[in-house]
Amino acid sequence: MISIKTLHHQTIAALIPMITAAACLSFIAAGSAHAAAPMVKTPNPGYYRMMLGEFEITALSDGTVNLPVRDLLTHTAPSATDQALAKAYLKNPLETSVNGYLINTGDKLVLVDTGAAGLFGPTLGKLLTHLKAVGYQPEQVDEIYITHMHADHVGGLMSGDKLAFPNAIVRADKKDADFWLSQANLDKAATDDKGFFQGAMASLNPYVKAGKFKAFDGNTDLMPGIKAIVTHGHTPGHSIYAIESKGQILMLWGDLIHVAAVQFSNPSVTIKFDSDSKTAEAQRKKAFADAAKGGYLVAASHLSFPGIGHIVAAGKGYTWLPVNYSALK
Repeated sequence: MISIKTLHHQTIAALIPMITAAACLSFIAAGSAHAAAPMVKTPNPGYYRMMLGEFEITALSDGTVNLPVRDLLTHTAPSATDQALAKAYLKNPLETSVNGYLINTGDKLVLVDTGAAGLFGPTLGKLLTHLKAVGYQPEQVDEIYITHMHADHVGGLMSGDKLAFPNAIVRADKKDADFWLSQANLDKAATDDKGFFQGAMASLNPYVKAGKFKAFDGNTDLMPGIKAIVTHGHTPGHSIYAIESKGQILMLWGDLIHVAAVQFSNPSVTIKFDSDSKTAEAQRKKAFADAAKGGYLVAASHLSFPGIGHIVAAGKGYTWLPVNYSALK
């Protein structure tokens, strides 16, 4: 006769495979549910913060835009551009970053370039959102330094018909202001070029009218630790900005470079947006040589976000070394 105890053990033994199978099915089902979760499909936060001496530097993304660079780059062949892009696992049109840079000196909050707002298509115009995400409000910005008055650098000055930065003084080189804010120049510009003038005027003139635009003329110390440096060529008054704190230097290059995969290895390559391509080329070569020799940090408006790093000489060209990512305070 089988005892109750023996029967109990046999029943349990028979049930174990069933329980194990059910558990496996439950695990598989749970795994399948997670795998079937919808994709998020939203971009990462568009800011990157670092310290430069005692200054806090925050790169702000305005977004990206696809540029047909094989047709825009000059002093090179389209096939050479294609080859350089392919070598970097890129292709034409090139998804190109538009960056601005926020400097907190401890006394002042300074923004260098403002992005495009609505002047350069629907994929840009995010700089103000990212500034707020960092923890600042546009009303806190004390000064804005413009590298040049192309739409993707000045459009963000306005929010609709309102000043996006109501308490800020805007500064740019006098030669750029005299050129882009001139009605006479707009009137005589080619049809395809009129938009450059109109975008600059729509963005800057409200600040001029409000007494909040203050041009500088050439190399100028703007405040302790920040200096404007003449790099005319890309536009008549294109300027770069030297940021220095505790012996650490960051050069904000604006549009001295547009396509890293092409122009670092061949700085002679220019772009159709240049007002004076020969001078722009010379300014780029000088800036590259100085940065490689000095070993300081550089950043540029159209280098892949956050667009901050070093360059080192490599043969007749240079190699780009993006800044090491840091999550430390």
